Amino acid sequence: MLRLSIAVTAVLLSTSELVAQGKGIRLWNLTTATISNFELSPAGKNSWGPNQALNDRDKEVDHDERLRITGIEPGRYDARVGYRDARQCVVRDIEIRADAVFSIADKDLKDCNK
Repeated sequence: MLRLSIAVTAVLLSTSELVAQGKGIRLWNLTTATISNFELSPAGKNSWGPNQALNDRDKEVDHDERLRITGIEPGRYDARVGYRDARQCVVRDIEIRADAVFSIADKDLKDCNK
């Protein structure tokens, strides 16, 4: 009986830790193409972080796919978005909240070049 009680307590503690951690920050790709590069910078700073697309299993973010974003705090960011065809675009002033999903759509893409 004691072993069962200890096991149940351990499961409850690990489950409550996962719930407390939440799902994290996630990008939802609503553009019409697969993203191969996704970098964030504090808004207006042009200080780009690592390629977040590498967090995905296949290292790309397909249309309508969500991607876990790591290593950033909630706040306002610019994003540099890169595609397979070498096109790069910028999305400015994205509000990123803790444990929330933010999306990027074609209409958000600015300053695109190839």
